[in-house]
Amino acid sequence: MRTRFRRHLIGFAGLAVTSLAAPGLAQTPAAPKFEMTKVADNVYSFSFVIFPPILHRNMVVVTNDGVIVTDPISPLAAGLMMDEIKKLTDKPVKLVIYSHNHWDHISGARIFKDQGAKVLQHELAARSTRPHPNVVPADEIFAGEKHVVTLGDEIVELYYFGPTHGSGMVVMRLPKSRILHTVDVVAPNRVVFANMPDWHPHSWIPALRKMEQLDFDRVIPGHGPASAPKSAVTGQREYLEDLGKAVAEGTKKAGSPYAIDKITEYVKEDLRPKYGTWGQFDSEWLKQNVDRITLDQRLGW
Repeated sequence: MRTRFRRHLIGFAGLAVTSLAAPGLAQTPAAPKFEMTKVADNVYSFSFVIFPPILHRNMVVVTNDGVIVTDPISPLAAGLMMDEIKKLTDKPVKLVIYSHNHWDHISGARIFKDQGAKVLQHELAARSTRPHPNVVPADEIFAGEKHVVTLGDEIVELYYFGPTHGSGMVVMRLPKSRILHTVDVVAPNRVVFANMPDWHPHSWIPALRKMEQLDFDRVIPGHGPASAPKSAVTGQREYLEDLGKAVAEGTKKAGSPYAIDKITEYVKEDLRPKYGTWGQFDSEWLKQNVDRITLDQRLGW
């Protein structure tokens, strides 16, 4: 079941602006797109986008004792999400779980905090979260590779599989619904974002292998569709493995790790049969993926 897209004209600093049809007229804020999509019984994916093609998602879980919300995204997104949650239940949001430390995912929790919600975050993420006026610090910090939280009739398992993206990145499993929620580390059928800012390619692959060993049927990604089959995790791992091999081979053919344009040509030729239909494959993103992997292979960074 889906609630329909709603568009709002909101005077909010920082929103993208679009020109009116007639030249010379004042600009008006772009209307953000958002949607709450049911993924399983009492489990939803909320999407929010202002600047295409970047779409952010989080997970909302309605329990018999309150609501669990993952990354609130931004104050604007959180307000719209709260409106959608009220259509689902009259129970309050009691728990907000941050996936990692990046502002574009964890801003906006104040609206939930003000109604009594507790904010939870891995210690590595909490330690690396830079202060920001829209980011509410965690109330509770956990450590280690696994942490389990329970609210009403729902259990959420939080796993830290080592450095992947940002600091203290956790993936979240709902045993009852057999759903895995990941943010940034799995983008179904799309190449990796741009130059892989704050990613750790060398440890990302083994982390994905650990995710594949978990018991789940579907994944709710932080970017992309509302949900995808478990094979999306395998697809992400295989892309990274194939990209690394193609970059190494392309570098040899190009004769220099600095010949990024040439290396990218070889990589595209190599990967197109398997990944040519993926999102952003023919955009500048793939070239930036290549550039980032050359640094990993040349500098260990």
